Amino acid sequence: MAVKVLVVDDSGFFRRRVSEILSADPNIQVVGTATNGKEAIDQALALKPDVITMDYEMPMMDGITAVRHIMQRCPTPVLMFSSLTHEGARVTLDALDAGAVDFLPKNFEDISRNPEKVKQLLCEKVHSISRSNRRFSAYRAPAPVAAPTPTPAPAPVNSFAGSSPTPRPAAAPVPSRAAASVPSSPAPKRKAYKLVAIGTSTGGPVALQRVLSQLPANFPAPIVLVQHMPAAFTKAFAERLDKLCRISVKEAEDGDILRPGLALLAPGGKQMMIDGRGAVKILPGDERLNYKPCVDITFGSAAKSYGDKVLAVVLTGMGADGREGARLLKQSGSAIWAQDEASCVIYGMPMAIVKANLADAIYDLDEIGKHLAEACL
Repeated sequence: MAVKVLVVDDSGFFRRRVSEILSADPNIQVVGTATNGKEAIDQALALKPDVITMDYEMPMMDGITAVRHIMQRCPTPVLMFSSLTHEGARVTLDALDAGAVDFLPKNFEDISRNPEKVKQLLCEKVHSISRSNRRFSAYRAPAPVAAPTPTPAPAPVNSFAGSSPTPRPAAAPVPSRAAASVPSSPAPKRKAYKLVAIGTSTGGPVALQRVLSQLPANFPAPIVLVQHMPAAFTKAFAERLDKLCRISVKEAEDGDILRPGLALLAPGGKQMMIDGRGAVKILPGDERLNYKPCVDITFGSAAKSYGDKVLAVVLTGMGADGREGARLLKQSGSAIWAQDEASCVIYGMPMAIVKANLADAIYDLDEIGKHLAEACL
C-alpha cells in the first residue's frame, strides 16, 4: 500500500517540486497540499495521511504550532523542512520538541543541482518515518522535561555552563510501554566507567534531551555524544542541551579533554575519535562514509583507548550505525545498552544491536538516564 503524504508549504514552487518528487515514487501517494498551518491541521484531520511534510515559516499559523495541534488531535509523523542556519537549527529543534519525527534541509539550489540525490533522500525519509506510524496510535504524551533545579556544582567547564535554564515545550511523544516487544532489563551493576558513549539518529535530539536531563551535575564519567545531524545544527543543539541539563554540554573541538560531568557532542560533517590520553580528535568527514559523524568511528576509537571501561548506549535511529563499533567494544569487555523498541521513534540502530546479540541491557527511554546515574561510580 502506498504511503499517503500531505505536503505543507506556503511556496507554490516548493509544494509542486516536493509533490512531483514524491509522486514519482510508485509507493508514495500525495493525497493533498496545504499553504499554512491551519490548512495543514484541517487536511490532516480530513485526509488522515501517513506522513506530513511541513515548512516552518507560513502565514496564519507557523509549522511548529501546527505540529503541536496535529500531535494533540491526530498524531502523525511529520518531516520538517529547515534552513541550514543557526536560527534554522533552533527552529527545527523546537519542531522536534513539538513532535516532529525528522527534518531535511530546505535548499532550493540542491533541488536544481542534484535532483536525483534530493529525490532519493526525500523518499527514503518519507518511507522510513511512515514505518513509525504504527506506533503513533499508542503514543502517550509525556510530561515536559523539567528545567534543572539549582544544585551546588563544580566550576563550569565550558562557556555555556551556568547559563540559566529556559523552559521548553513538551518533548515529542514516546510510545506506550504496553507495545514493548521485550521486558526491560534489570537495573545495572555499578562500575567505574571511564567513558559513557551515546549514539543516535532519527528521534535522537528529543531522546538525548530526555536522557541527559536526568543526570546529576556531579555525574562521575565523561560523555561523548554522536547524533546524525548537519554541521549547521550541532552547535545550536549542544547549546540547547547545556541549558536543559545539570551536566555541561558543548560541541566537541579538536583537543578537548574528557572530564566528568561534561558531554561532548560530535560536530556535524566531521568524525570524532578518542585517544588513550582522554583527548578528543576531530577529523574531516570521509566521503566514503555514509554518516558524518559516524557512531561506529567514535565507538571503535573508544574500544581501542578504554578497553572494558566504556558504557555505550544506542538510541533511536534508522540504519545500523553503531553496530560494528559496539562489536569492538563488546570484544574489549565494555557494556552495551540499547533503547527498547516501544520507546523508539525508529527502531533501527537499537534493533541492529539487539539482533547481533550485543546488548547487555535493553531499557525504555525514560529509564536510561536514571540507570546511567546508578551504574557509574
